[in-house]
Amino acid sequence: MKLGMVGLPNVGKSTLFNALTNAGAESANYPFCTIEPNVGIVSVPDERLEKLRDMYNPVKFTPAVLEFVDIAGLVKGASKGEGLGNKFLSNIREVDAVVHVVRCFEDDNIVHVDGSINPARDIETIDLELIFSDVELIERKLDRTKKAMKGDKSLASAVDFLERLKAHLEEGRPARAFEMTGEELELLRETPLLSLKPVIYAANMSEDDFINNIDSNPHYKAVCDIAQSEGSAVFPICAQIEAEIADMNDEDKAMFLGELGLETSGLNRIIKEGYALLGLISFLTAGEPEVRAWTIKKGTKAPQAAGKIHTDFEKGFIRAEVVSFDDLMKCGSMTGAKEKGLVRLEGKDYDMQDGDIVLFRFNV
Repeated sequence: MKLGMVGLPNVGKSTLFNALTNAGAESANYPFCTIEPNVGIVSVPDERLEKLRDMYNPVKFTPAVLEFVDIAGLVKGASKGEGLGNKFLSNIREVDAVVHVVRCFEDDNIVHVDGSINPARDIETIDLELIFSDVELIERKLDRTKKAMKGDKSLASAVDFLERLKAHLEEGRPARAFEMTGEELELLRETPLLSLKPVIYAANMSEDDFINNIDSNPHYKAVCDIAQSEGSAVFPICAQIEAEIADMNDEDKAMFLGELGLETSGLNRIIKEGYALLGLISFLTAGEPEVRAWTIKKGTKAPQAAGKIHTDFEKGFIRAEVVSFDDLMKCGSMTGAKEKGLVRLEGKDYDMQDGDIVLFRFNV
């Protein structure tokens, strides 16, 4: 999973990126501090995987990973090449989802590129640049489809859909807020729209507001209203707190978060939101050679999941030997799970479930 972190200059985006990834990206109080996108790869915390490691004591331990891309700050006119616009747009095309860091704190010592704190305006600024880029793509696709329709009247519904989507975008509303059927989404498969990408709004708040006054922060409420209107995810976060815990060991981190009344770190919450937003789950493979987590889309069939490990596994798929993580833990061993009949044989039509521990049988 690749998440692109975006936001206007000086909203705390690079500070949060550094804290989440410990990648050491430069952070400063001026626009365009981030020019080339910084990339940080972090392991996805999974207690199930750690328990399997304790059980098998494997030679190799491989958790799933999440890639954060800290994308350069954006200004009005980016879709026309202003500022670092073209670079910004090309970087966004490559990510699976967007973490939009929105400034929800007041601080006279940190200048805002537009001179005041206004989350709705900030979100609109970035959305509009993505939308302008999308309108150009849709216009070109609409022209091609209209020409093709002269010889194929069955394309009339596609033209109607593209015209409605274009009108929606021209109203300044992102494609993710436009209801589409599966068939209509398929029409856009080769026209990847930037404003259609799933978004997680990270409302960056002051430490005091984050700990004591989340619900009374008007900026956070404004972000929530926007997220609800378009079906996006949103959660409050404090980049300052994340920076403070970034270098702590697990014990100190848990103690610090506990003192603040927090159950988990911002990284864990972003991962959880990202998996939910993109409809992702993890299946596990376990044995003495390696314990590993594999990320797949919810609804993935067993052969395609096997293909994540190796293409030969999918081509020569015979069956999958599956046990749920909870059942394995209750039995204490794979042998015990088999004795109790909890290891199932699943075929090509099996939908993989989160936490499945799998051994694929194949023949090539």
